Amino acid sequence: MRDFDVVVFGATGFAGKLVAEYFANCYGDSIRWAIAGRSLDKLEAVKAELIELDPSCKDLQLIVADSNDRESLEAMAKRTTVVCTTVGPYAKYGALLVEVCVETNTHYCDLTGETQFIRRNLDAGWHMAAERNGTRIVHCCGYDSIPSDIGTFVVQEHCIEKEGKPRPEVVTFAWAAKGGFSGGTVASIMNIVDEATEDKDVRRMVGHPYGLNPPDKREGPDGSDDMGIGQDPDVGWTAPFLMAPINTRIVRRSNALMDYRYGKNMSYREVMKAGKGAKGLAQATAITAAIASFTAGLVTPGVRGVLEGFLPDPGEGPSREDIENGFFDTRIYARRPGKDPVIGRIYLDLDPGYGGTAVMLGESAITLALHADELPSKGGILTPSSAMGQILVDRLKDAGMKIEIKQAA
Repeated sequence: MRDFDVVVFGATGFAGKLVAEYFANCYGDSIRWAIAGRSLDKLEAVKAELIELDPSCKDLQLIVADSNDRESLEAMAKRTTVVCTTVGPYAKYGALLVEVCVETNTHYCDLTGETQFIRRNLDAGWHMAAERNGTRIVHCCGYDSIPSDIGTFVVQEHCIEKEGKPRPEVVTFAWAAKGGFSGGTVASIMNIVDEATEDKDVRRMVGHPYGLNPPDKREGPDGSDDMGIGQDPDVGWTAPFLMAPINTRIVRRSNALMDYRYGKNMSYREVMKAGKGAKGLAQATAITAAIASFTAGLVTPGVRGVLEGFLPDPGEGPSREDIENGFFDTRIYARRPGKDPVIGRIYLDLDPGYGGTAVMLGESAITLALHADELPSKGGILTPSSAMGQILVDRLKDAGMKIEIKQAA
């Protein structure tokens, strides 16, 4: 028996504080949890704010730990069942914590969207080590990639139940959303761009459609992610989706880890819905141009400096009002020739990257802590669906997320 069910590491940062607030609002003292970070003074300030949300937080314990200090990470990990970390960019600050969690048999979840970080953890041998000792290391438990990963899981499970087999093509559409960037997200994006620009091996790793699959399962029907304007027979014009490069790899890894439950030759794509007709085409054109300009600006020194002046710094992010007034709507279309699509919908009335991510990451941590004996996968570097499956789906529904399935008429 360890001291805590969950430790929120990085609770003094923008995203970490939101996760801590979610625990205070929804769980109070019904679970054993603590907050951790580098600065005791900042942790005490966060605790004071949490007490205003729930007076029981007066007993909340504070843990000082640094992502570069093995001794402090080991001391923290040994005290908890799960470390829930928001400390990024993970490629810079996350590797040692993954290593420590595997070595101390401590479950782990994060909200990374950094493909190269996950692949390095795989290449370092932590997947096999975690499999052996039953440690669950679960990456991408935020807006990237739970709507895509859990959405595909729910739709394909429905098809297996109703039709006896999965459908061979799944397309996920970022249907609509309202939200903002934080400085932490910007720092992660810039770090990925920097690494890919400087290292051809990183470019190759990030660009491989099956780059996060096990070594013997890196083949399939999919190629590069959609980078231009497209047309879909059901929804009309489409544009590239900024998070597709990580979400698609997580869904494909899930399929591989679950012994190709969705079919060995399942095709998976992810795009933004722009709409039908001339208006849809204009919107697809504008979105595609904006993404291309933003990406080009990040690799152009003079332009990048200008962009950085307009983007939030680490620790900054959307206002409380923007978070609460935000939302996201994701649609998942499972297709089979000659059949109407089966359509999944995932919807939440919170900003996707911060309010929504606090719910998704928080419930992932709770699932790992409280349902360890019920989960489908016993250990390894996992994905949300392969690690937690229907139990996480049910918890997310209970937390207010709409997860629906309909058979198109």
